[in-house]
Amino acid sequence: MKPHTDIAAVNFPIRSDPPGLEVQGTSLRHACPNDIAFLLALYASFRSDELAAVPWSPEQKQAFLEQQFFAQHRHYRSVYPEADYLVVEIGDKPVGRLYLDAVKERWLIVDIGFLPEWRRQGKGTALLTAIQREATTSEACVLTLHVEQRNCRAQALYQRLGFRGINDVGSHIKMEWSPGDSDGAKRR
Repeated sequence: MKPHTDIAAVNFPIRSDPPGLEVQGTSLRHACPNDIAFLLALYASFRSDELAAVPWSPEQKQAFLEQQFFAQHRHYRSVYPEADYLVVEIGDKPVGRLYLDAVKERWLIVDIGFLPEWRRQGKGTALLTAIQREATTSEACVLTLHVEQRNCRAQALYQRLGFRGINDVGSHIKMEWSPGDSDGAKRR
């Protein structure tokens, strides 16, 4: 999906090295404006089930997805300016994204997701486990994420990894994991 919107308005923080997350067969690199077409297609894959039933033309759906993607990106950049905006790659192929705000003692997984053909293969589990390992090493107090109410598969994954629901924030559930959590340590 090639965006119609001016991508020059999209910025990413300029950083040299991604966080030290080691996942076998996977690499992480900072996103750049050249990644917008991929990130937009990835975002569209997140919303495909939701939009399947909407009686809009393909052009209307694309315009909506672009508007939503760029609004989300602006929101993330304004609320999480210190976050790492990472592209997940296998080989040289981009397959997902990880937006991680790990600059304080309270880490936040802003967003994590993979293309449909890379889901349910353990890649997300491996990446989340690497984040938990790094949070423990970095002496973070807590790792937080938000998951959509309707995303039962992701909720089950996060619970298996020791995350626990903290509160319901409308369309999402806030979940936390603490490095000292014996429950989380047993499940990994």
